[in-house]
Amino acid sequence: MNKYEMIIYWSEPDQAYLVEVPELAGCMADGKSYQEAVKNAEEVIQEWIDTAVELGRAVPEPKGRLLYA
Repeated sequence: MNKYEMIIYWSEPDQAYLVEVPELAGCMADGKSYQEAVKNAEEVIQEWIDTAVELGRAVPEPKGRLLYA
C-alpha cells in the first residue's frame, strides 16, 4: 500500500470524484464513487512509480502528514 497524500474532491461538471496526488507530478485519477476514485488512484500511483523506475527517475518518498485525533 502506498502512503502518498491524496486530495479527493467532487467535480460537478465531471459528475465524478477526482483524486490528485501532489507528491507525484501529474498523478491524478477519477471515479464515479469515492471508493472507485481511491482504488483508481492507488493503481495510478503504482503505475507512476513503475514508469519512473523504468525511466531511471527518482521516486519521491511519501512525506506523510501528522494527524490529530
